[in-house]
This record gives sequence, structure tokens and C-alpha cells, in this order.
Amino acid sequence: MTQGRAKSLSQLNVSRWRLPVMDRYLATELIMPFVFGIGAFSAIGLAVGAVFELVRKVSEAAIPLPVALQIFLLQIPYFVGLSLPMAVLMATLIAYSRLAKDSEITALQGCGISIYRLVIPAVVLSLLIAGVTFAFNEGLVPKAKHQATTILEQVIQQYSAFNEKNIFYQEFHDLKRSNGKVEQELVRLFYAQGFDGERMQGLTILDFSQPGLNQVVTAESATWNPKQNTWNFFNGTIYFVAADGSYRNTLEFEQQQLQIPRDPLDLAKPRRDPLEMNLVEAQQYLQQLRQDGDEKKIRKVAVQIQQRYAFPSMCLVFGLIGSALGTRPQRTSTATGFGISVLIVFGHYLFSFVTGALGQVGVLSPLMAAWSPTLVGLVIAGWLMLRVAR
Repeated sequence: MTQGRAKSLSQLNVSRWRLPVMDRYLATELIMPFVFGIGAFSAIGLAVGAVFELVRKVSEAAIPLPVALQIFLLQIPYFVGLSLPMAVLMATLIAYSRLAKDSEITALQGCGISIYRLVIPAVVLSLLIAGVTFAFNEGLVPKAKHQATTILEQVIQQYSAFNEKNIFYQEFHDLKRSNGKVEQELVRLFYAQGFDGERMQGLTILDFSQPGLNQVVTAESATWNPKQNTWNFFNGTIYFVAADGSYRNTLEFEQQQLQIPRDPLDLAKPRRDPLEMNLVEAQQYLQQLRQDGDEKKIRKVAVQIQQRYAFPSMCLVFGLIGSALGTRPQRTSTATGFGISVLIVFGHYLFSFVTGALGQVGVLSPLMAAWSPTLVGLVIAGWLMLRVAR
């Protein structure tokens, strides 16, 4: 008797954690078109965005085929990451269209199940894929994309011809005023005429870090000393300037170590594209750009960072739009569903491109430039859902 009761309770607990039959059925309907969507959109992205360009570089730079294949494989994660929201759109559109075509949507509504309840599995799938998209694009994609870029650049020997000109860096410290307000104060200006990949040339540093005493440092060249975290300056002069502008003293040197941040070297070296960085690295790069003062680059990177945050949310937008369009009484084949998905995706990315460009020129803030497509998409999805539910 006791064993039978325990068995019944165990079965009851298990049943509580099982998905309802309808949700399991809808999830099964969503899986296959979702997998097909990943493959289809990834293949299109690779063909348009990678294969043609890689073939051109293979023919022009004589890249060996094994290396070209390695670069191609490393580019796959990037296009898979792009395809995940598109695959959600295609999965929901095709799955719910099939249910509507076979009158299963009508039958379920006849049983008292609302449209809003029917799209819950699609919403859950969208949120799940949104999390996967963010983790995938934050973890695997930047590393693979950067490795592919590095291999390609090494093969075509771009680094051997590297020669950056006019490196300018400003260093600020926080200064607390008597009223408690914290402001940034300029403490150092760093300028170099050029950088050949190993050594800075033609340096001038204005140092205001010591109260009542300014320094002007000039040098023929300088290198970064990673062991001691200092700069080694060669063949230069240090001018000590009093507060009233008069020279106190000068010091000529053949070699001198100075405690200056490494940031000018980071600005001079070839930078990874923000798409090849995770968000922490991209934020650090943005801070360096703000020290450099290049407003155009600052806005561009700030918009790209916000777009990285906003991109996974399109899974939810596409999931809702696909569900709303799919539940309408119509006949939508896989080919038609794929075509509709392409049109919606094209419209979304066109709008994203426009808002991103407006953000880069300063018309929109980086936050609005990145999140406007998501907000507009949610409004459209809500409007479609209300129309279908009537």
C-alpha cells in the first residue's frame, strides 16, 4: 500500500515537470525548419560574404589551398551566429503556416486555446536561441574571426609593410574639486611621427603631471620595455619648465626610461576589428579611443558595441513576427516561407544599417541607433499579433 502510494506520488512529480502535449508537439514542428534555416542562411552568408572574397585573394596573393580552407572554416562560426535569428524567423513561419494550412490552428482555437497561448513555444524557443546567440557571438565568433584575419594577413605579408604615421595620445587623470565634483584633467600629451611596428620615431611628450613643474621630452626614437613596463627613449632632451614658463634646466640623454602608459603603443599597432573582440576587449578599446579623441571612431565603436548587445533580441522579434504571419489561414510552402524570411531579414538589416549610420554620424545616440530596429520590430510584431488574434 505504501509502495503503491509512493509510486503514484513519484509519477505525479514527474508529470508536473513534463511539457504539455501541445507544447511538445509544437516544439517538434519548430525544430526541423530551424535546423534547415541555420544551414540555408549560413550557406548564403558564406557564399556571399566569404567564398568570393577568399577566391579572389587566393588568386591574387597565391594563398595555398590548405590555408584557404582553414580560413574558410574559421569564418563559419561568424555566419552561423548571424543565421540564428533568421532561422528562428523561418522556423516559426513555416511551422505555424503548416498548422494553419492543415486547419490545426482552427481546431486548437475551437478547443478554447488562444493564439497567444499557441505562440508560447515560439517565444520560449526565441528566448533560448537569443541566449545561445549572445554566448556564441561573445565566446567563439571573435576568436575564430580574429584567427582567420591573422592567418590571412600573415600570408599576404601585410605586416611587413606596416608603417603608422602621426600617433597622438592624451592621458587624463580624475581631479576632485572643492565642491566635490570630479573632473578629468590633462596630465600628458604624447606625439610620435611614426611607428614601424617595433619602434616609435620623432617623439615629443608634454608632461603636466607634477604640480609647479612641466616637462617637455623630445627623442629620436622609443621602444616599449614589457619587462619593466616603461618606455626606453633614445637620443633626446628633457626640458624642465617652471610654472611661469621659464626653462629651469635641460637634460640630454642617449637612453632614458620614462614611466608613461603603454596606451600610445596600443593605438599605433594594427587594431583588431571590434567584431574580433569580446565585449570586455571592445570596451577597453573604446576607452583608448576616447583618450585619443577621435570622435568618428568613438561613435563607430560605441554603436558596434550596442549592436552586439541588441542583436540577440532579434530572435524574439523574428519569432513573434514569424508566428503571427504563420498563424494566418494561408498556404505557405517551405520555399515560400524561405522567400518571405529573406525579405523580412533584408528589410531588418537595411533598417539596422540606416540607424547604425545615423548613430555613427551623431544623429542618434549609440543606444538608440542599435536598439531602434528591435523596438520597431516589437511594435510590428505586436500589431500583427493583435490582428491575427481578432
